[in-house]
Amino acid sequence: MASILKKFIGDKAFYRRMIIITVPIMIQNIITNFVSLLDNLMVGRLGTEQMSGVAAVNQLVFVFNLCIFGVISGAGIFSAQFYGKGDHKGVRDTFRIKMILVLLVSILAEIVFIFFGEPLIMSFLNEGTAPIDIPLTLSFALDYMKVMLIGLPAFAIMQAYSDTLRSTDKTVLPMVASVIAVAVNLALNFILIFGIGSFKGFGVVGAAIATVTARFTECMIVIISTHIKHKENPFIVGAYRSLKIPASLLAGVTKKGFPLMINEVLWSVGMTVIVNIYSLHGIEVFAAQNISSTVSNLFNCTFFAFGNAIAIIIGQHLGAGNVEKAKDETRKIIAACVMLCVVVGTVMAFVAPLFPEIYNTEEVVKKIASSLLIISAVTMPIHGLAHSSYFTLRSGGKTFITFLFDSVYVWVILIPTAYFLTEFTPLGIIPVYTVVQCLEFVKVIIGLSLLKSGIWINNLVADSNKK
Repeated sequence: MASILKKFIGDKAFYRRMIIITVPIMIQNIITNFVSLLDNLMVGRLGTEQMSGVAAVNQLVFVFNLCIFGVISGAGIFSAQFYGKGDHKGVRDTFRIKMILVLLVSILAEIVFIFFGEPLIMSFLNEGTAPIDIPLTLSFALDYMKVMLIGLPAFAIMQAYSDTLRSTDKTVLPMVASVIAVAVNLALNFILIFGIGSFKGFGVVGAAIATVTARFTECMIVIISTHIKHKENPFIVGAYRSLKIPASLLAGVTKKGFPLMINEVLWSVGMTVIVNIYSLHGIEVFAAQNISSTVSNLFNCTFFAFGNAIAIIIGQHLGAGNVEKAKDETRKIIAACVMLCVVVGTVMAFVAPLFPEIYNTEEVVKKIASSLLIISAVTMPIHGLAHSSYFTLRSGGKTFITFLFDSVYVWVILIPTAYFLTEFTPLGIIPVYTVVQCLEFVKVIIGLSLLKSGIWINNLVADSNKK
């Protein structure tokens, strides 16, 4: 028994470092998602049409966000390993790659939103049993989207900086910037959505203005602080003097990063397709799914932060050549993640019926949202284990395997199952949602088998130089 505990439970030094890295990321994620929840609640007070219109646009923005994460992830793997090796030039080169990629993705996203935004939004808006005005919902969505487009580049640039800072153990600055941005967003929300005094407010447009302002605030704080504290962040010194990137590194990032980019794109689009399939049950289901996902994302920050911790800690160990330590600490981080998910999931299950009651929406929407939240709470440990397995595989640069493990699984297993159960069975949204969520258990079995095989162990920067 003692040997088993030693295998999965670390010492004080291990937990101290894990907390130093994980907690700031977790706090940042919690604050960000808490504000998203408040945004959702405040827009939800305006009515179901406003809430559903904003939710449809945010579902598309979610795809953009994941595309940004995807394009920086490949270079991010190298950033952590270069830092573990002590190669600041390597970190600087990977930062340049991230900046170029996020700007290109932002331009492409703006084009897609402008020319295809309306039909994409309409794909979520299907007639149901609740008396919800779909044309009115679409008009709110389009008004909201026009403003949100302004903030896409700020989000993208901020992520390139934040990802590099985290890879070099600087997790506090992104957290502080996020806290300030949240305060800005929250203050502006109250004023711009509902108005104050004789000022009537702008409704959903006000929510978009508040979000965009907060994103630019967060971006500027991260950029200015990084450059001012250049001695603490040597990768930023001379980062813009040249766009020159070593050909071997660019080839390596392309080889490892392209599957990650495609994975994040396909995964985010796949999850959006699943939401679209759920919405075939009616717009009231889409509204309920919006409430459920917004609330559950707040609680899911638990395992999201652990995924980032794995990417940073294990990536640095692999870059330094500490293979056995990487294997040992992976086990212990994943064990800590699952245990915390059990606790957080239990709390979430108990409070799940309370959140939907805050919204100004139909009773059927509240009832469905509450049920979806309880299902998400029960399956949280399974999702936490799958998420940790994914980031472990990714930390060693096994990006093609993570592509198969993540997005291919969504498109081959989850989407066909959700579609079949929705279109060819009499099952309602609750049993369909339950089956799809529980299928994550199959992914966990595959992930644990891959981790046990040791196939993920790979030092990507062993032969790099410091020119």
